Amino acid sequence: MKREPAIPRVVAWESTVACNLACVHCRAEAQTEPTQDEMNTAEVQKLIDDIASFATPILIISGGEPLMRPDIFEIARYANERGLRAALSPNGTLIDADVARRIQQAGVSRVSISIDGATAADHDAIRGVPGAFDAAVEGIDACRAQGLSFQINTTVMRQNVGALDALQQWAIDQGAAAWHLFMLVPTGRGAIDDEISPDEYEGVLSWIYDRAKTSPLPMRVTCGPQFMRIVTQRGHGAPAGIERPRQVHGAHGGAHSAAHGARHPHGLSRGCLAADGYCFVSRSGDVYPCGYLPLSAGNVRERSFREIYQESELFCTLRDLSQLQGNCGACEYRLVCGGCRARAYAFTGNVLATDPLCTHQPRSRG
Repeated sequence: MKREPAIPRVVAWESTVACNLACVHCRAEAQTEPTQDEMNTAEVQKLIDDIASFATPILIISGGEPLMRPDIFEIARYANERGLRAALSPNGTLIDADVARRIQQAGVSRVSISIDGATAADHDAIRGVPGAFDAAVEGIDACRAQGLSFQINTTVMRQNVGALDALQQWAIDQGAAAWHLFMLVPTGRGAIDDEISPDEYEGVLSWIYDRAKTSPLPMRVTCGPQFMRIVTQRGHGAPAGIERPRQVHGAHGGAHSAAHGARHPHGLSRGCLAADGYCFVSRSGDVYPCGYLPLSAGNVRERSFREIYQESELFCTLRDLSQLQGNCGACEYRLVCGGCRARAYAFTGNVLATDPLCTHQPRSRG
């Protein structure tokens, strides 16, 4: 049976490498000034048109710090006009009442602000700039006052793994719409020794499952695909506090819930969505399976986004889970998990290899 063409549900666009912070785990290795190769306004609008020709995904506008790009409101507004749902991922420190108003007027559906420490000292140490926590809180206050939906993002690493209870309560107290936990992938400035151990990793995912049973705040795990294996192993369905993916309709009709590929039996998308429901477009136009996997499938200055997403060899390979190797290839949960392809590549140089943080031993391996 012929498979339907792949449709992206979420596209992340790296708007700029410029940033006013210097985070220890920065994927982009951000710097204080933009680079000369960043796409201009017309090029970004062409990319949006290309995406909108066959899909209507969420467009996550990231960086660097997207608010350091002067045309960011124009681009967000254009994306919404073309049927994409623009979401903004700033660090929060540049948001005041006027900026919050402009974000809302541009049609941004949600702002995600990263808080990585439960105290100002801990957050500032990770973010690399004194006062970053207080400035981010002021940004959150401005969003709240404007009635702008915001979520809290936290990257889980050795520096904060012991503070997750406090971070969750802090996000609840702020009135966030959701709390997304990102399991660190060693890319850019994110060092391998900043990752937690495999046993800690398994423990955190189990903690999220248990905490989400009663959490008043919707939670979601990113770059922790084994969470879907845990959901299956527990056998009682996904906890009520786990944020479900929203449906996206293609330009030519038909609903595409979650990713294009395999679906989790409890209504969630597969663990690793790299190239299969999700992709990342760099500031210079390179298209990656995800922002943590530094393998380009092509550049939108040379080929259409649709062609790259649907037809590139790399993306097609990653969508074919029968090609997974090692424990991931033998695993009985590979269709709901898939293993983190970016983490496998970071540790081994092989994008199809075993996810090195997974502690599960497949039944066929004993």
